[in-house]
Amino acid sequence: MAADYRIGRASCWALLLFGLQLAQAFYIPGWSIKSYNEGEPIPLFVNKVYSDNTQIQYAFSELPFVCPPSGRQRHGTGLISGSNVALNLGEVLRGDRIMVSDYELEMGKDDEAHYLCSQKVDRASLKKAIEVVKKGYVAEWIVDNLPGATSFVTVDKSRKYYAAGFKMGYEEMSLTTGKPRYFLNNHVTLVIRYHRAPGRDGQHGKKVIVGFEVYAKSIEAENRDTSGLPADLHDVRQGLELTMTRNITNNTVSRDVDSSYVLQEFDDGAEDATLTIPYTYSVYFREEEKIEWANRWDLYFVNQEDSSKTHWLAIGNSIVISCLLTACVAVILTRTIRGDIKGYKEGGLDDGKLRLTRRGKGIRSPRKVSSEKGGLLEQVDIETTAEADDASSEDGMPEDITGWKLVHGDVFRPPPYGHLLAPLIGSGMQLVFMAVGLLALSCFGVLNPSFRGGFISVGVALFIVAGAFSGYFSARVYRTFGGTTWRHNAIVTATLFPGLLFATVFILNLFVWAQASSTAIPLGTLFGLVTLWLFIQLPLVYVGSWYGFVRGGSYTHPIKANVIPRQIPQQAWHSRSMQAILLAGLITFAVIFIELRFVFRSLWLDKSGYYYVFGFLAVISTILILAVMETTIIAVYIQLCSENYHWWWQSFFLGGSSSIWIFGYCVYYYANHLHITGLVSTMLFFAYSFLACLVYGLLTGTIGFLTAYAFVRRIYGAIKVD
Repeated sequence: MAADYRIGRASCWALLLFGLQLAQAFYIPGWSIKSYNEGEPIPLFVNKVYSDNTQIQYAFSELPFVCPPSGRQRHGTGLISGSNVALNLGEVLRGDRIMVSDYELEMGKDDEAHYLCSQKVDRASLKKAIEVVKKGYVAEWIVDNLPGATSFVTVDKSRKYYAAGFKMGYEEMSLTTGKPRYFLNNHVTLVIRYHRAPGRDGQHGKKVIVGFEVYAKSIEAENRDTSGLPADLHDVRQGLELTMTRNITNNTVSRDVDSSYVLQEFDDGAEDATLTIPYTYSVYFREEEKIEWANRWDLYFVNQEDSSKTHWLAIGNSIVISCLLTACVAVILTRTIRGDIKGYKEGGLDDGKLRLTRRGKGIRSPRKVSSEKGGLLEQVDIETTAEADDASSEDGMPEDITGWKLVHGDVFRPPPYGHLLAPLIGSGMQLVFMAVGLLALSCFGVLNPSFRGGFISVGVALFIVAGAFSGYFSARVYRTFGGTTWRHNAIVTATLFPGLLFATVFILNLFVWAQASSTAIPLGTLFGLVTLWLFIQLPLVYVGSWYGFVRGGSYTHPIKANVIPRQIPQQAWHSRSMQAILLAGLITFAVIFIELRFVFRSLWLDKSGYYYVFGFLAVISTILILAVMETTIIAVYIQLCSENYHWWWQSFFLGGSSSIWIFGYCVYYYANHLHITGLVSTMLFFAYSFLACLVYGLLTGTIGFLTAYAFVRRIYGAIKVD
C-alpha cells in the first residue's frame, strides 16, 4: 500500500509539472483585434496616477495642475474629450478612472511638437503637484488597451522590457541651498509601435498597435514661440521647477540662479498668485517587425521571465517539504495505525473479538477481538456494553490499549460553538470555489492584463455564485453538529464573513474618501455590491442550505459519542493548542515563502509591473494544499494519540495557521522593504493585509477541517462498534 501511495504521488507531481509548462505557454492576449488605416485617429485615454510609496491613487484628469478636458468631439472617433469610459466592477474597485483625452494621434503621422494647453495653478495646486512629484507618482495612459510604458533593457542588455506608466516628475538636490527641488514633467514623447495587421486587413494596408511608449521630460516655461512651443525640444537647458520664492521689493515673475522658472510670491495680499505651466507633446510612429499583435504584452513580462530560476527554486523547496510530510503521513497510515489495529487481532484472546466495557467515567477494558480485512486499514469489530460503575478505575486496562483508540467514544462528540464553525466552513468552501476558478481561468489565459479589472470582477462573480455551495456545506455540517434551525444558520452563513468584509471596506472607504482618492469606492458601486450580496448571494445561500439540510442530511459517523465525556489528560508542550498551531503554520508557510516574495513585490513594491506567472502559482498552490492536508493529518493524529478529542476547531485552526506567519511577514515587509508614508496609507496596507490573511486562513482552514474530518472518519471507521 505504501508503494502504491508513493507511485500515486509521483504521478501527481509529473502531471503538475506538465501542466505548468502548458500554463506558461498558453495566453489569450485580448478579445478582438483593432486595426487602423493610415491617418485614422487613435484615441488616447488618461487613467490615474499611483505610487509605490502610498496606497492613495488619484484620477489623472482631476489633478488641479494638468490640462482640463476641452469637451470637444474627437474627429473620426465619435468620442468627446472629457467623457468617462464605462468601467467594469473590477476597474472601479482598483481605482481606475478612464477618460478621453485631448491628445491627437493619427496612425502613421508623426508630430514633432504639439502644443496642448497652459494651465494656471495657485498655491494649493502647486502644493499638490509637489506632493505628486515628491511621492514618486506614476501616470497611466492607455492606447488601444495598452498602458503607456517606460522602456528598459535587461541586465545583460539582450532584451527590452516595459514598466507600465511614466514619472510625473523628478527631484533634485540644490547645489547652493542643499534643499530638494521638484521638477514637473510637462512634455511627453509618445512612441506608437505598429505591425502589419494579420489576415485580409494586412493586405489592405491596415496596421495594429503592438507597443505604446511614453518618455516624459521637464521643459522650462520660457524661451517659447507664440504658439507655446519651446525653441528646441532636443536642447533643454532647464526644467520646470515647482517653486514660489518670496520677494518683497517687486511683484513680478522672474528667474533666479537656482530655478528655471520661478513665480515670485508676494509678501502681503498676493494669495491669488499663480504659476503658468505649459504642456506639449510629440508623437512618433515606428514599425515593429518582430512583435505581432498576439504577443504584444510579452514585453511587460520579460523582467519576470528573468526570475524563472527563482520560481523553480520555490517549487523545488515546496516539493521537498511536501515529500517529507508525505513520508510522515504514509508512516501514520501504513504502519502506525494499521499496526495498532492489527494489535487487537494478535492480542491472544479466545475468539478474537475485543469487547470494551464502558465504565462510569468512560474508561474501557477489553474483552475480545475479531477482525475483517479491509484494505489499508483493517476493520475491527468492537462491541460495547454500558455498566454503571461509579467506582471505576483503569486497573483493568491493558498497557497496549492507549492513544487514539481510547477516545473513540468521544472523538465524534459535537464541538462547542458548532453553530459558528459550520458557517465558517461554508464560507471557506465558497472561497475555495472562487480561488480554484480564478486560478484555472488565469492559467488558461482568460484572465490576463488586457482584461483590465477582470480578475476582481470574475472573482466577485464566482464568490456570489458559490453562495449555493456555501449554504450546502454549512447546512450539512450544522446538522451533523445537531443543529435544527437551518434557516438561522443560512442567514449567519450569508452574512458573517461577507458582512465583516463589507463593514471593513466601508470604514476604510471613509478615510480614502477624505483624501479625494480614486481608490475610494463610489456610493453607487457600494449600493451595487450590497444589492449583489443581499438579493443574489443570500438567496443562493438559502437555497443551498435548504438542499444540504433537507436533502443532503448530516454526515454519518462510524461510532456514536458516549454520554459522559472522557477526561483529557495533561498535554505535552508540543501537543498544546497554540504551540501546535504555530508549528503547523510555520511548515506550510515555508512552502509558499519564496513565491510569496514575488506576489508581494508585484502588489506593494512594483505596481508598474504585472504578476503573470500563474503557472508557477498554480503548482505552488497545489503543493500548498497538499502540505496543509498532510500537516493537519499529522497534527490531529498526534493530538488524538495524546487522548485529546477536541479536534474539530483545532483542525480548522491548524489548516489556516500559516496566515499568522503571512501577516507577520507583512509586518516585516512593511518595515524593511516598503517606503509607505502617511497614516492613511499605513492603515490601508495593514487593513488589506489583514483581510487577505483572513481570506487565506478561512480557505486553508476549511481544507484542514475537511481533511481531518475525512481522516478521523477513516481511521475510526476501521473500528466497528455494535
